[in-house]
Formats: sequence, C-alpha cells, structure tokens
Amino acid sequence: MIGSLRGRLVELEAGEQTAECVVDVQGVGYRVTIGSQLAGELGPVGSEVHLAVHTHVREGAITLYGFSHPAERRAFETLIAAHGVGPALAVAILSVHRPAQLAAVVAAEDLDALCRVPGVGRKTAQRLLVELSARLDQLGGAPAAPAGRLAAALSGTRGEVAEVLAALGYGRDEVREVLAQLEAEADAGVEELVREALRALAPRR
Repeated sequence: MIGSLRGRLVELEAGEQTAECVVDVQGVGYRVTIGSQLAGELGPVGSEVHLAVHTHVREGAITLYGFSHPAERRAFETLIAAHGVGPALAVAILSVHRPAQLAAVVAAEDLDALCRVPGVGRKTAQRLLVELSARLDQLGGAPAAPAGRLAAALSGTRGEVAEVLAALGYGRDEVREVLAQLEAEADAGVEELVREALRALAPRR
C-alpha cells in the first residue's frame, strides 16, 4: 500500500469539492484525489509536493487519496469507517473541517457545523456525531508541545483538560485563555469541562 508520495506536481484539475492531481515520482505519475482546500495550497504545476496517502481498494479500482499531513489521513480513515461515509464524503468533510476542528465539532455535538458540509443532512450529521464521539482521539492532530508544557504545569482537573485540548491541536495561548474562562466551573468533571472548552474554542477555527 502507498502511504506517502514526494515528487513533482505535473497535473492539477480542481473541482468543486474534490480535485485530482498527478505527482511524478522518479518518472512514474501517480494520480491522486485530494480535497479542494488542499488543491489551493499545493502551489503551481512543476513544484515539489509531499502528500500523505491513503490507498483505497474496492472491486475493480484502486484510488489514491492525498492529504497534507498524516493526521488528516487518519481522520479520513476514521470517517470512512463510519456507516454510510464513503471516500468522497470524507474528503468533503475534511475540506470544511480540518482534523482538530472536526474533533471540536464532534466533542461539542455541533450539528449545524457538520451540516455545513455539502451532502451532509441532519440525519447523517446526527449519526456521525454518535459514531465519531467514540473515536474522538483518532480525529485530532498531533499534540502541541507548548500546550503540553502548560498542562504539565497545572494540576488536577484543569491539567487533564489542558492535556485533552493539547492533543486536539490547540495552542498554549488558546488553552490558557479558555481555562481562565472555566475557572468558575471548578466542581465540574473533566469531560464536562472539555465540552465547555471546545464550545468556546470552536467559533475561532
């Protein structure tokens, strides 16, 4: 299975929700499906690109899906494991919500945010919230080191909340600010505080 590609971008055909590009790796051209957002970030034809890749195998076809970071590939694989979510819809979701944003949407049970994705209605969004809530740790990006140091400096419940937010990709300043807002919630549990923090942070991303 192909897990990543590094080479020269030789073709790029943008679409409304997805795009196709061809990456030349030592004379072999790999055709890769990518999200429309990533298509705008690749640079001009002829530039070097590096993509994390998911190899999708189904009867009669092998399709490569490309992402800017392994965290996006993991989120894509988490999405296509959910009932009724195919690769095209998963790419569309990640074109609207990056992994950390998607994790925040799921944790906050933000139905309207999911419905902003073309092709996702309320029933689909409700089902996704239920299924993805059990896989929340698979959606976020890599922990941010500065926020991790902040978590280590805190104790008890607030420290645990900081660790969760760091694992979802939020920075030190964001974590510090939202924890200050939650100081009045001292008696709440970790899960409740995380949900409150994500509701406060979600509009910023």
